[in-house]
Amino acid sequence: MTTLRPRAVGTPMERLDGPAKVTGTARYAFEHPVENPLYVHPLQATVARGRVTAVDTEAAEASPGVACVLTHRDAPRLADTGDLELAVLQSGRVAFRGQFVGAVVAKSPETARYAASLVRFAYEEEQPDVELRADRDDLYTPDSVNPGFTTDTDEGDVDGALAAAPVSVDVTYTTPMEHNNPMEPHTTVAVWRPDGDVRLLLYASTQSVHGVRRTLAPLFGLGDDQVRVVSPHVGGGFGSKGMPHAHDVLAGLCARVVPGRPVKLALTRQQMFTLAGHRTPTVQRLRLGAAADGRMGAVCHEVVERTSRIKEFAEQTATATRMMYSAPHRRTTHRLAALDVPVPSWMRAPGECPGVFALECAMDELAAVCGLDPIELRVRNDPPQDPETGRPWSGRKLVECLREGARRFRWHERPAAPGTRREGGELVGLGVASATYPYYEMPGSEALVRYDGEDRWTVRIGAADLGTGTWTTLTQIAADALEAAPADVTLLIGDSALPTATVAGGSAGLASWGSTVIGAVRAFRAKYGADPDPGSEARAGMPEHPDGKGYAMHSFGAHFAEARVDADTGEIRVPRMLGVFSAGRIVNPRTARSQFLGGMTMGLSMALHEHTVMDPRTGHVVNGDFADYHIAAHADVRDMDATWLDEEDTCANPMGARGIGEIGIVGAPAAVINAIFNATGVRVRDLPATPDKLLEGLDALRS
Repeated sequence: MTTLRPRAVGTPMERLDGPAKVTGTARYAFEHPVENPLYVHPLQATVARGRVTAVDTEAAEASPGVACVLTHRDAPRLADTGDLELAVLQSGRVAFRGQFVGAVVAKSPETARYAASLVRFAYEEEQPDVELRADRDDLYTPDSVNPGFTTDTDEGDVDGALAAAPVSVDVTYTTPMEHNNPMEPHTTVAVWRPDGDVRLLLYASTQSVHGVRRTLAPLFGLGDDQVRVVSPHVGGGFGSKGMPHAHDVLAGLCARVVPGRPVKLALTRQQMFTLAGHRTPTVQRLRLGAAADGRMGAVCHEVVERTSRIKEFAEQTATATRMMYSAPHRRTTHRLAALDVPVPSWMRAPGECPGVFALECAMDELAAVCGLDPIELRVRNDPPQDPETGRPWSGRKLVECLREGARRFRWHERPAAPGTRREGGELVGLGVASATYPYYEMPGSEALVRYDGEDRWTVRIGAADLGTGTWTTLTQIAADALEAAPADVTLLIGDSALPTATVAGGSAGLASWGSTVIGAVRAFRAKYGADPDPGSEARAGMPEHPDGKGYAMHSFGAHFAEARVDADTGEIRVPRMLGVFSAGRIVNPRTARSQFLGGMTMGLSMALHEHTVMDPRTGHVVNGDFADYHIAAHADVRDMDATWLDEEDTCANPMGARGIGEIGIVGAPAAVINAIFNATGVRVRDLPATPDKLLEGLDALRS
């Protein structure tokens, strides 16, 4: 494949949106100026299963400043109610605690919130079922797992190979329910224009303006061209803003009741714990069989996880195990329990993040049983081609990442025997884990390139920047494709009035949009040559890349962590983390490092803190705020570094780049957990690793 000749690409160009963000002039969804807005406060179900039998809105409707109160009795009817998550206020049925059962629209947020407290609901309550267990008798096999992988795979004689293996491990790991919690809450400002060409205008916090338009238009009985979604800046999403949720529909319904008046809806932090998706909890059984020298003959990864009763989301938790290491006998399975819980969805590296955590911890356990260095075990099982497809790798450099990381992290200082290195009152250990994430490239984007004269260009594409750096990196790509300076290129993104763009998700955004922009530039040159007239423009979609079809394309990495555990209290600190990645050409080292470190920080948070607690009796999330849902803070992140191999993947796309948004979190929790074992000799198999899970082992170590 002909790759881009980099000039701006590969340089640490400062963020073009940086000045606007630090001066407060970058407009997020709630901040777009609108005239005479109204404000929405949602009403949420206080039961986890049942139906609404009575509603009293009289006091709320009489409250000064209230425009209207909506419930299922009087909300506008949607044209399509097939997606039950989005069938907002279409019936009195309650599928989970926190579900929308109404909304107050008023002249101020405070008025709406007060009036909401006056609304009374009565319910016919049913016993909810919210608890995930691997021994449930109602587990089922989904047709596929996100985003379309085969649910189960079975190659060779797994049971026979495990039974005959000289060395084996059989362990179960669990990961809890977790929440994305981006800094900017999920927000939608909606305007219903009954006489306009655009009937529904939305300022939305989303990773896909075209995805929101495509989903909401048929719900409201509109054509795509009758809905416009604007989202130039997004304050984080981590997947939770990759698809529309119920609040988008509720805002549209409220706007329809007060035509011409903008309505503003911003979920509170507490509401985000039930209405904006989450990472499903998992129970994962890993069985590995190997020869005495550690070379694996069999791997079996069996996953049980949870979905909502009203909408299936099957996380692809075991899919990375299918290609990560050599083993002739391989099995992966996924089973779901449909429960009375909120709808799970994408959270940074869905599937790979929890699945690789379990796999990489199991590999550490196998290394201990074999008496091997954990890096050496991974090197011995590094496959020469993709074990799942048999295809050659476009660039698998996991071993190089492990070797480089070991050198930088001073891996030779790792205690050979767990629990033997003590510094003062702390036990010290080092851990390692591999990382991988598949290369995705999503067709369907288009870009328009226009020559403005005097060496100035404008590039239009409806892409999204959720803090990842799209404003900057896509400008760099466009500049190099045009053989222009970045300062001479104006990029327009974040509006469904622009040419269509795929979602910012799956680490596929820049690969897809960058290829599309390059395709549009090449179409422009083919049409106008090197000396175009001002006003000349060309539009094109993402070109095909046939060179990559015969290859297995994945990014890889190696995570290293140092854990220090108080020998008396079990308090855990992680003073050092390092990630070394192989992800093709890095378009912008500045924004890339930010992405890698952000993922690693989330991995640290997953390892030590994050755990959404749901009351099994009521379906209530009991720690639904930042006071009780703990995440890594600045004090938890000390010496954290990320680096990468200098390379390009010529099979992937004209930039030679692969995605980087998710691989930073994949494997990071396992590196921390493995470091805790090396420090203490205690295996933590149920995330997060909290001091109470170490105390019994520390007592044994002292004795």
